Amino acid sequence: MPGRELEWSRGDRARTAAMLMAGWVALLWLLEVVDVATGHALDDFGIVPRVPGELVDIVPAAFLHFGFAHVAANSVPLLVLGFLAALGGLRRFAAVCALIIVADGLGVWLISPAHSNTAGASGLIFGLFGFLMVSGFVERRPLGVLIGLLVGAVWGGAILSGLAPTQSGVSWQGHLIGLVSGVAAAFVFRRRAGTAPALTP
Repeated sequence: MPGRELEWSRGDRARTAAMLMAGWVALLWLLEVVDVATGHALDDFGIVPRVPGELVDIVPAAFLHFGFAHVAANSVPLLVLGFLAALGGLRRFAAVCALIIVADGLGVWLISPAHSNTAGASGLIFGLFGFLMVSGFVERRPLGVLIGLLVGAVWGGAILSGLAPTQSGVSWQGHLIGLVSGVAAAFVFRRRAGTAPALTP
């Protein structure tokens, strides 16, 4: 029956998104365990601004953290926001994440303070927040608008505070560029009216 098939497709999509994000967060924790076990050797893969050789660290830096408290702070928002974004289709989700990670990393490399070292998933988190906030409005989808409003209500205060340049040890530059990149991704990868989310990777 068509209704039954639709029900199963939605369930499959949710399970796939949940498994993907659980695996992603688990990977972040595993990398931090390796980092600690190796005397924080992985910290060298953070982004040091305006050093040409550091451009290769733009992607790895989004998966590394400076301590377990750092990765713990990013785990829940990444899990939830990533899950919501992945519900719209895994291909689009991968493209959105790639755009945010690369644009954010390049921005950090360009404008962060000299001799700083930036790593962590927070740029991606801010990007997913921006993407979810505006994609429903861009695509004129009521459910997407509702999700964006709920995301804003839950994490809006934390996002705004993360943009403050007065916080010591926090890359507000990475947060700001991530947010802008996520909003841009909502326009670049918007779905046309009448198209259904992809069900397979």
